[in-house]
Amino acid sequence: MNRFDSATRRSGWAVRAAVFIVTCAALAAPAVQAGERDEHDRSGGPELWNVARKARVIDLSHTWDASSPIASVNPPYAFTLSATHANTRGAFNDGGQLSFTAEIMQWSGQHGAPSIDAIGHIGRDGKLFGGVDAAAATADLSGLGASGVGAHLAIDQFPNELMVNRGVLLDVARMVQGDSTPLPPAFEITARHLEEAAQKQRVKLRPGDTVFIRTGWGAYFSAQPALYAGGSSPGPGLDAAEFLIRHGARVVGDDTLTFEQRPPIATVNGKLQVFPVHMRLIADSGIFIIENLDLEELSAARAYEFTVVTPPLKVRGGTGSALRAFALVRQRD
Repeated sequence: MNRFDSATRRSGWAVRAAVFIVTCAALAAPAVQAGERDEHDRSGGPELWNVARKARVIDLSHTWDASSPIASVNPPYAFTLSATHANTRGAFNDGGQLSFTAEIMQWSGQHGAPSIDAIGHIGRDGKLFGGVDAAAATADLSGLGASGVGAHLAIDQFPNELMVNRGVLLDVARMVQGDSTPLPPAFEITARHLEEAAQKQRVKLRPGDTVFIRTGWGAYFSAQPALYAGGSSPGPGLDAAEFLIRHGARVVGDDTLTFEQRPPIATVNGKLQVFPVHMRLIADSGIFIIENLDLEELSAARAYEFTVVTPPLKVRGGTGSALRAFALVRQRD
């Protein structure tokens, strides 16, 4: 049964997600004490707001601008103010009281810090996830699925239950380096690294999780953008991808430009593969990939299990989206 086509399955996930969100929020913050109930909450039921507002909010996003590193396969980014306070003041014959400003941005769904790939973003051998014809899905340039084929794989179809989810951080960099030092370039993260990180951090992956992997390279996003976007960077290889698939991850992400180890190439059964991890996770398994996360504060807080919020922009036919991602973790005394 295709998860994207089954309304029944989506509904079931939504019910389980609603229960899970309340549970995660309760884990993320201390319980509400007697007398602390919001004056507007007279129901006596789950006081979700009172719980969530006591959580520590950790921003997982970098600040995006014209100097931010971009993968060479993506189109350039541009930003310009199309209206300024100087040239709009007096535009409505109101004596110059009102002024406003607006901008025009040009970027792809794979730009942003972080950004998430739609399932229809990657194909293998002419097919998208679930056997959808890749060429037919993009035959109409108005968007992924605008042709009538593959619309369910666009970013506007991102499942509601994954917007707020149980998040797990596997801090491979800290485990390998012994401190906050980033992993060296071209370091391949394997299943063994992920398993050892989970054991050391005392977390257990569960089916449906959002799993983040820290390489430490998020520190280079602004400080050394040329290095960050260079030819080599650490990341998961195919062995680690199989680990994530086996454990039932629905969303995965890390703090590098391409998620997977770069250069993103592998030889499988004597055949060259480009972006092999993307193909294995997205095209073969229907798992969303998030890139360009800022995981430094999460790592410093030793927050390995948390509530994560990752809502993409609901752009019809989009092949991906920028995110303003954040985590809710328990406040510590």
